[in-house]
Amino acid sequence: MGFPDVRPRRLRRTPALRRMVSETEVAAHQLVLPLFVREGATEPNPIASMPGVVQHTRDSLKKAAAEAVAAGLGGVMLFGIPEHKDATGSGATDPHGILNLAITDVVAEVGDQLTVMSDLCLDEFTDHGHCGVLDPDGNVDNDRTLEVYAAMAVAQAAAGVDLVGPSGMMDGQVGVVRQALDAEHYTGTGILAYSAKYASAFFGPFREAVDSSLQGDRRTYQQDPANRLEGVREARLDVAEGADIVMVKPAMGYLDVVSAVREAVDVPVAAYNVSGEFAMVEAAAAHGWIDREAAILETLTSIRRAGADVVLTYWALEAAQLLRR
Repeated sequence: MGFPDVRPRRLRRTPALRRMVSETEVAAHQLVLPLFVREGATEPNPIASMPGVVQHTRDSLKKAAAEAVAAGLGGVMLFGIPEHKDATGSGATDPHGILNLAITDVVAEVGDQLTVMSDLCLDEFTDHGHCGVLDPDGNVDNDRTLEVYAAMAVAQAAAGVDLVGPSGMMDGQVGVVRQALDAEHYTGTGILAYSAKYASAFFGPFREAVDSSLQGDRRTYQQDPANRLEGVREARLDVAEGADIVMVKPAMGYLDVVSAVREAVDVPVAAYNVSGEFAMVEAAAAHGWIDREAAILETLTSIRRAGADVVLTYWALEAAQLLRR
């Protein structure tokens, strides 16, 4: 038998060799932990479809943020769950609304040791569950919604947030938010834009996490899963409007989009490892079908390999621990 002239296996022979030539690194500071806080909660409330994830009380949220600092995470993304909802999502702009109070709580707890981000969207706050204000025909009114987003951004900035995360996929949302922040002298508050957010089946468990009231779907504003170039276009538009970071959501099924966006823009790129992706791995691991810890690290590595500089993941704390090993 002849032997091959090239032997790539030589560099796979030992753990030290494999580590030395590894092309992609996952580090704790690249990970962001999404956190949910429920108004009026007296104890953390487990989310059935997301094992290990809870709706926090204000006190337990602060403890979770402190744990994120200790783990060396890059940041947290906050989502608020109000006791009362209405047609316009008025709780989102109320300085005493749960999300704005949570921002202030977490910033007071962690200072500048952790990047504090907040979801800027109305779906958690509206009784119809859509990401914007509805017109008389029941359709999301893009431009009226932008007015609310502007007020919401200012309220979150006043609460002390580092980065607002406009996620509603309204046309022009980044530009309007940037103008509103600058007009109120919050020029240091950054924007993490949910630029390529798809109308995905993998958001299912998140609906439970935020007690969504949604009837119908969001296909008139979130993107068609079949479209890659549209995601790149949206990211470029957001950069032109003032986005500091752009994001692709979901991550695992859209790694080609993550890669294409990374090639197209000159700002950091984030990807959101969403609730359904998390739940699939957890369910398979619970049945003994996959090695859970290996699957977690492989998932995060694949997102980084595709080009994401920042990864939002519900495994952030655990992944940081695994990486330390």
